[in-house]
Amino acid sequence: MRILIVDDDKEIRDFLKTSLQAECYVVDTANDGEEGSYLARTHDYDILIIDNIMPKKNGFEMCQDVRKHGKKMPIIVISVQSGVDDKVNLLNAGADDYLTKPFSYRELQSRIRALMRRPQTLVNPVLKVDDLILDATKQKVRRGAKEVYLTRKEFALTEYLMRNSGAVVSRGMLMEHVWNDAIDPFSNTIEAHILNLRKKIDAISKRKLIHTVPGRGYKIESIGRAVFS
Repeated sequence: MRILIVDDDKEIRDFLKTSLQAECYVVDTANDGEEGSYLARTHDYDILIIDNIMPKKNGFEMCQDVRKHGKKMPIIVISVQSGVDDKVNLLNAGADDYLTKPFSYRELQSRIRALMRRPQTLVNPVLKVDDLILDATKQKVRRGAKEVYLTRKEFALTEYLMRNSGAVVSRGMLMEHVWNDAIDPFSNTIEAHILNLRKKIDAISKRKLIHTVPGRGYKIESIGRAVFS
C-alpha cells in the first residue's frame, strides 16, 4: 500500500516515514501543501496523511484540490489546531479523519487500518490464494504448513498481487503501489523480485501461483484456473 505524508515538520515527516516503512508501506513525502497536492493529484495513493498548517497551501486547500480532481483515497489530517470549527471545516473539505498534535503513533496506526478497511478489497487483513496465506496485521506469510520469510518489499509485492488475485497487474501498477518514483522504470527490479517470490513461494509446492502474462504483467491465482506460465 502506498501512503503520502505531507508535513513541513521534518522530524515528524521522517518519523512517520520510517515507522510506516517498517510496516511494509511504500511512503512518499512532501514538505508543503502545493507539492503535496500535486503528488496526490498525479499519483494513485491508498491514503494521505497531511498537516493542516503548511506553506503554500494548507490542509483545507489541499483537501479541496484532491477532491475536486476526483481522488477518493482516505485523508487523515494531523494538526495542532484542536478547535471544533477547524475539524468541521476540514471534514467538510474532504478529510476523513482528524488527529490533534501531539498524537499517539499507535492511534494513527489504528485509524489508518480503520480507514483502509472501508474499501471492499481491503476488508480482510488475512488474504488467501489456494494454500498461500498472508496476514497483513501480523506481517506473516505461509504456504501450506510452511512459513515463508519475505523481505519488506517482497511482502508488499505479494500483498498487492493477492489483493488483486486473478487480475493481471501491470509493471506500471506495481511501480505505482509497491515502489515509488525513485525506481528506474527501465531496471529489472520488479522482475528480480518476482523471481525471488517464485523461489520462495512456488518452489516449495507443486502448484504454481505466480504467473507471467506476456506483454501485460503478472497475476497470482491457483494453477487450476491459470492459463499462463
